[in-house]
Amino acid sequence: MFTDEVQIRVRAGDGGQGCLSFRREKFAPKGGPDGGDGGHGGSVIFRVHSGETSLHHLKGYAEFSADKGRPGSPRNMTGAGGKDLILIVPQGTLIHDAERGQVLADLDQSDSEVVIARGGKGGYGNKHYATAINRAPRRYEPGTPGEVRELRLVLKLIADVGLVGLPNAGKSTLLSVVSAARPKVAAYPFTTLEPGLGIVELGSIKTFVMADIPGLIEGASSGKGLGHKFLRHIERTRVLLHLVDCSDSADTEPEEALRVVRDELAGYSEKLASLPWLVAATKVESDSAGERALALEAAVGRKVHAISAITRQGLDALLKSLLPVLSPSED
Repeated sequence: MFTDEVQIRVRAGDGGQGCLSFRREKFAPKGGPDGGDGGHGGSVIFRVHSGETSLHHLKGYAEFSADKGRPGSPRNMTGAGGKDLILIVPQGTLIHDAERGQVLADLDQSDSEVVIARGGKGGYGNKHYATAINRAPRRYEPGTPGEVRELRLVLKLIADVGLVGLPNAGKSTLLSVVSAARPKVAAYPFTTLEPGLGIVELGSIKTFVMADIPGLIEGASSGKGLGHKFLRHIERTRVLLHLVDCSDSADTEPEEALRVVRDELAGYSEKLASLPWLVAATKVESDSAGERALALEAAVGRKVHAISAITRQGLDALLKSLLPVLSPSED
């Protein structure tokens, strides 16, 4: 199940208590202090893992705790340190301080790792307080407490190309045809209930990541329909590919369908509206659908790629047209 937002508490381990001890051996009945230090508490670390695509595995847990440090022991033995707790998250996870609101970390790289809550320090044993004047100190320290944080984790998928359009525009079908992704595909709206990612390969070297975003409806940017909660997932895409249903059975005229989606993107974020974008007329499997695609091109004043995911018509040209946008320096 896909989960892109959770709120949790993390607790680093407390430091172990220092030890109060004196040497008591056969030939040294009044030996000096030998109380060891307490071990440091474990920290809470967030680490990106490429195999993780959702925050669902963190949902339902109120608190995650690292191990405490062990107390010090006689004979100057330091207590064992607490084991760090490593929480695995997908690339693109934002970690917010839930109480103050600020972003603590943005794990947007594949090898990202961050310590969010540091373990407490182990307390000194009494051996640390021995002096020429005080040769038998009875002073020792408790460990310091580990940090505790209330966190809100928000996932923003990272992809090169984001597919956007009204429900049933053909986004899932296109993704399933050009990549190994297998999103749910059906002939009714809102079959996509969560964003999906697929890797598109062009030749043996050039690859890019394509994201299928659930269909938008008018008013999505203000909370209507399903797509509004997923708009943040296309904020990190490099180019948007608008899919417009130009089939004979389309519920909305192509020009109006494109206008609705463009308006919703602008209503949600200026950043989204300013991203580079291309247009593809989908389900062009008849002469009348082809005519609607040409009319849409004339209306918007930019190239519209007429495609059919079922027959693979126009797909190669469409995918190749994305490369100059993704890699401007390449021919």
